[in-house]
Amino acid sequence: MLKIIIENLNHREIQSKDNLRKVIDLIHENYIDWMHACGKKGRCTTCKIIVKEGMENLSPLTDREEFFRKNNRLKTFERLSCQANLIKGEIRVKVAEENKFPHMDYTD
Repeated sequence: MLKIIIENLNHREIQSKDNLRKVIDLIHENYIDWMHACGKKGRCTTCKIIVKEGMENLSPLTDREEFFRKNNRLKTFERLSCQANLIKGEIRVKVAEENKFPHMDYTD
């Protein structure tokens, strides 16, 4: 069983039996708004997740993520939710401050 815990959304938990799924797809399928200005194509960083735990449970960095890291737009503890697959276990993530929606209530 795969699990995503979004810490600053009241520790909201998402579980899935499907592996190799994009993190953003799992989030959206659970009716959680998550920013993605480029339409989930890896062309921006608005869908980034701050990974607090479980980085090893995600797929390797994609070329797009490598590009943003080299250009200092993605830190070592951040991933693009449209590029990263949850391949096993659990991850604990947070929504980045700059990517929070005004209509949602976040906890910190």
